[in-house]
Amino acid sequence: MSERAVLGRTGDLISLDIANVLWADLTADSAVPTASGVFTCPPADARAGYILLGSHVVTMVKASDGRWSVPESEVRRAAAGLNAVEMHYQDLVRIGPFRSTPQQARDEGVLLHWRRRVTRQVQEPGDPGRAAPRDDSRPCHLAGIDWRRVLVEQTREGAVRTWWLPRAVVRLLDAAEHAETQWLHAARTRQATAVVTEQPCHHRQARAADSRQTAGPEGPAAPLRPYNGELGGQLYSVLSRKPGFSRKVAQWTCAVCRTAPATVLDHCHEHGYVRAPVCHSCNTQERPDHLYSNDIRVASHYRHLFHTHTDHWLRHWHRCPGCRARTTLPLPHLAAWTAYIACRSLRPTHRASRGREPCGVLRVSWTGSQNAPRSCLLTVAVDFCPSGEHRVLAQVPYREAAGQFRTWLAETAPAVAAAAGPDRLDDLPARPRPVIADTTGEGLALF
Repeated sequence: MSERAVLGRTGDLISLDIANVLWADLTADSAVPTASGVFTCPPADARAGYILLGSHVVTMVKASDGRWSVPESEVRRAAAGLNAVEMHYQDLVRIGPFRSTPQQARDEGVLLHWRRRVTRQVQEPGDPGRAAPRDDSRPCHLAGIDWRRVLVEQTREGAVRTWWLPRAVVRLLDAAEHAETQWLHAARTRQATAVVTEQPCHHRQARAADSRQTAGPEGPAAPLRPYNGELGGQLYSVLSRKPGFSRKVAQWTCAVCRTAPATVLDHCHEHGYVRAPVCHSCNTQERPDHLYSNDIRVASHYRHLFHTHTDHWLRHWHRCPGCRARTTLPLPHLAAWTAYIACRSLRPTHRASRGREPCGVLRVSWTGSQNAPRSCLLTVAVDFCPSGEHRVLAQVPYREAAGQFRTWLAETAPAVAAAAGPDRLDDLPARPRPVIADTTGEGLALF
């Protein structure tokens, strides 16, 4: 660590060049890779009046001689926050490419848009699925993070390329987007307050009282509020069409991890009901790894969803009134549960350096749908077996899978099971959307 980093007096303004050196020294041992020259290299722009470092907004001050500086204490605070982050390089989140990019409201004021920037920088012209060659000599950072050093490119089926980042980096960049949104909102509030200084005294006092509800750019904005089921029983198709609703979602903390700001509204794709506002990281964690519309690989993160965090995730999935009333899960989740839990004893193992390890990668596909449970069949298979021995492990009818899940739920999460079932319809909407219709006209007792 340099002498400047050790002896600097916190609270003093320092030039941008010194801030670059200080940031590099303070984050040299961080698990998250940081870039050099973050205060002076794009996308940093001193004229904006701030810079994002991790999930912190560091203000910039322009002196009378036209030079820019930053408070040393804020740089140190941002570095300390980044150094406290633990990162597991194997816990990856897919960041693209996707068929469509979620559009944000025009008035959100978010400038980072890190997913769009990453997509734009890794794509070659005319080839949306191919990553561009990396130029390590060119500074490239987002919120002070050198994301290229941890970007993972994977190829599936010999053609389709996908890009992944560690979950810790995704959480940091999502938090940076949210912090920037709040900072800009606070700045506009302060500017609007300054405009009314010529109004009568009683008007100025009223506006001043309102402005105190949101801190200025020097301090944090209005704190996020925990989600307490305010959107329970509502349809996503209705809420998503309301103007400015994405900005309202960002006012909650993620209902799953309860630490990161919410960015999306998680909902049940089968029944249409809203579950809760969640952050991008948690939204990707609970999403099955689809290969095709009726074929998924059971990713390793399911061991957390169905083991260490079972009760919490089941409560989240059962925020959908349809799933809760029928004591089940959406078909992709039920299929993943069937492959990972119900068929665990059928999965072969192979000798490895640390004893024996499960064979290959689980994959589950299905024919039919939950709308016709008599004809819906789940097929559990093993891909990438080292010896090429194993393919199909089991074929489980939908009804059997649903019954096994109910039994497992009652044993594993009795409180969640007690709150579910056909007699738990008190909080369903007065006119619920038809949830599941058995088109065969038979077997309605299942539901």
